[in-house]
Parts: sequence; C-alpha cells; structure tokens
Amino acid sequence: MFFALTDDQREFDAAVRGYLAERFDLEAVRGVVEDPAGDGHPASLWKAAAEQGWPAVLVPEEHEGLGLGLVEAQVIARALGAGVAPGPWRGTVLAAEAIRLAGSPEQQAAWLPRLASGEAVGALAPRGSAPGTLPAVEYGAVADVVVVRSGEGLALVEASAFSATPQGSYDGTARLASLAVDGTGEALPGATAEIVAELTARATVLVAADLVGIAREALSRTVAYDRDRQQFGVPVGSFQAIKHALADLHVGVTMAEHAALYAAHAVDAGLPDAALAVAVAKAKAGDVALDATAAMIQYHGGIGYTWEHEAHFFYKRAKRLAGQFGDSDAQRARIAELTIDTVPA
Repeated sequence: MFFALTDDQREFDAAVRGYLAERFDLEAVRGVVEDPAGDGHPASLWKAAAEQGWPAVLVPEEHEGLGLGLVEAQVIARALGAGVAPGPWRGTVLAAEAIRLAGSPEQQAAWLPRLASGEAVGALAPRGSAPGTLPAVEYGAVADVVVVRSGEGLALVEASAFSATPQGSYDGTARLASLAVDGTGEALPGATAEIVAELTARATVLVAADLVGIAREALSRTVAYDRDRQQFGVPVGSFQAIKHALADLHVGVTMAEHAALYAAHAVDAGLPDAALAVAVAKAKAGDVALDATAAMIQYHGGIGYTWEHEAHFFYKRAKRLAGQFGDSDAQRARIAELTIDTVPA
C-alpha cells in the first residue's frame, strides 16, 4: 500500500517551510539562541503562525479553528523541527487538544478560539506532574494557560494562578520555566484515563515529527556540504565510509518519516495499532535524529564543532526532544509490551 501526504498536505508543508526559509531562517534562530535572557517567543514568528493557522490546525471549525487532523499537525511540527524554530506552537496546540478532548462546553468556548487565533499561548506540563511546582514547562513563562495532570485527570491552570522562574537548558531554541502553582487548577471534566492516554499519544507524535524534521534537515545539509568539501582533490562525500554512512542515515530518516506519518493517521483514525505505531514512530525518530545530528557535526569537519556553525542547534534540540514522552529505550519496551507480551505461551 502506498501511504503519503496528499497534494493539499504537501502544499501546506511547502507553505510552512517557505515562510521559515524566507522570514525566519537560521540567522533569526541564532538571534533567539544568543539572547538567553529573552523569552524565546519571537512576536513576528507567532504573528505569522497565527495568520497562517498553525495554532488552529486541530481546533474544530465551530471554535474558529481549521478542523484538520494530526496528519496536518505533524506536517507543521516536522517543518518547525527542520527550521529548529523557537516558540510555543506545540504547547499551544496540545493545550487546545486537551480542552477539545476533555473540556466542558464552557471551557471550550472560553479557550479554543483564543488558542486558535494565537491570542492566548498554551503549555503542557511534563508527564506525571501535578499542581504545586511544575518543572521544565516549555514556554511556561509566556503561557496564558497550562494543562497539568491532576490525579488521574487533567486540569487547567491560568497564568494568574502561577509564577514562573526561567529554567536553563542547553537547547537555546526553546525556553523552559519552573512554575509555582497556587491551587489545583480547574478540572477538565471529561479527562478519563483513555483521554489522557490519547493526549499523550498526540503529544508523542508531534515530538516525533519535530525530531524527524530535525533529522532530515541535518542529513540534507550534511550531504550538500560533503558534495562540495574536498580532501585530496575529491569531494569528501565520495569516500566510501562517508557515502555508506550517509546512505544508511537516509534509509533511517525515511523510515522514521513514514512511521511518524502513519502514527498520526492511526491516532486520528482510532486504529487498533495506534499505540504501537506511536511507540515505533518515537523510537525511530529519537534514534535517527541523534544519529543524523551527530553525523552533521562529524562530517562537517572542524567547523561542525564550532559555535559559529548551526550544527549544534540541531543536535541540542534533538537531544532534548529525544527524551520527551519516553526515550527510544522506553518506547522499545512499550513495543515489546504491546507485541511480545501479548503472544500466548
């Protein structure tokens, strides 16, 4: 079976990538990375994202969203990963997803249009957290609402109920904050264990897609560089060891791309193998992103190890995201649990 993006989805992908290439390239990313005191939330990028509907991708049309699916959302995530773009897009989308899946009609009416338009910024607290002190919340310092675990369910915590302290990270393309929360937040009444699991699956797919975008861009830049870079009068890329390594990486990246795409489709369609597909996608994406970004550093020679080169943007982002929602080892354990452990003795 041939499984790929539709023409409309490819056009959507091209539009996101085109904007980032023309209006928020790696020099703009460097400006964010080299301003650690800033909030890491460029107003121009967020304004453009809102105008083009990126935060609205999964919000239903009745709440002023685009009403699209996780396949389209992973297209955006992949493009943002390829551009190592900063900003609270993923947290905003996932906060909206939590409210869409588990919120009351009043909560949906109050928050979904604002999140879809970019007027409000959302965040998702790390898995397993609970109201009190929330560590390492992506863009928590600029969030208007944070979704947190509350017992077996979910709760909304508005900005008026927490104070944020910036938290350092080696990945300068994102900003983290520790939040001190006053109270337990406002419960999302529909947040069953199944809904929490679905939200986690959706978050995992978007992180996997970001990693896949990082991996493909890192590989593409490395191949382009080694076609031109010469040693002993010939292109470095013609050396058999490098050629074979890059070919193997291409296969790995391609497999991870298809795994992330299928996982998004499986979750949207509620397929029986959705949980397995998500675990496979995250395991493959985490591994190949780390491999491709490490190769980017190595195969750029001496310049790849410098601050002036962009390779470290890709590597550090991959390193941070690879551990989110379960690293590759945890995902492989999940795959075993879903397959080997279910085979009758």
